[in-house]
Amino acid sequence: MGWTFLVIAGFLEIGFTTFLKLTEGFTKVVPTVIFLIFSMLSFWFLNRAIVHIPLGVAYAVWTGIGAAGTACVGVYFFDDQMSAWKIFFLCNLIGSIVGLKVLG
Repeated sequence: MGWTFLVIAGFLEIGFTTFLKLTEGFTKVVPTVIFLIFSMLSFWFLNRAIVHIPLGVAYAVWTGIGAAGTACVGVYFFDDQMSAWKIFFLCNLIGSIVGLKVLG
């Protein structure tokens, strides 16, 4: 169950970082409220996950899911640029997360 909580927390991190951008410096109310909800839920699920998964592994996986997912959101929705090196390192990040799961 810990890994399920951790994956949910990671996807919620993608959501809260996306809405963080949409707040435009916390000047827009609706994106700010959604950011707060997503961030609180993400931390709640992360907290539930670390009951079952070692803290270091959980934190690495949580930030990895969030970083890789947020990079994809940036490219798809915000026209962020993606280079071959960025793709390489995102794949390396995802491979590292899988490795932590396999070894954890």
